[in-house]
Amino acid sequence: MKKYKQEPEISETQTFRSEDHEVRELKKRIRILEDRGSQYASNDYQRLLQEHDFQVSMSRRGNCYDNACMESFHSLIKKECIYLNRFRTRKEAKQAIFEYIECFYNRKRSHSAFGYVSPCEFEAAYYDNQRKVTA
Repeated sequence: MKKYKQEPEISETQTFRSEDHEVRELKKRIRILEDRGSQYASNDYQRLLQEHDFQVSMSRRGNCYDNACMESFHSLIKKECIYLNRFRTRKEAKQAIFEYIECFYNRKRSHSAFGYVSPCEFEAAYYDNQRKVTA
């Protein structure tokens, strides 16, 4: 599977670009949660997701609860990272957002949906339990 990153300028025809980075193989399909923006609804983008076997979840028109988890994440990243900084360059902003997600949000921040442990702790416990079940 290839890793994708967002292009600097969002266009309808090319939202993500392959970087040819190897990532671990997942046992389940990756689920993409999206709003109804034109760049996400475009045929090219939807075809790209299908080619890589992503499961797409697009909110229904007028239903604000479909993407509640992503809306919550966006609210948190804005309050805990973006609004606290004044970025001089796009590169600086991308680095700060990456560090927030990879170094804090996934590894240290507790999540109520996971019993108040971090996503990394939850995932490690899940796979540890899976190994015990299959052993």
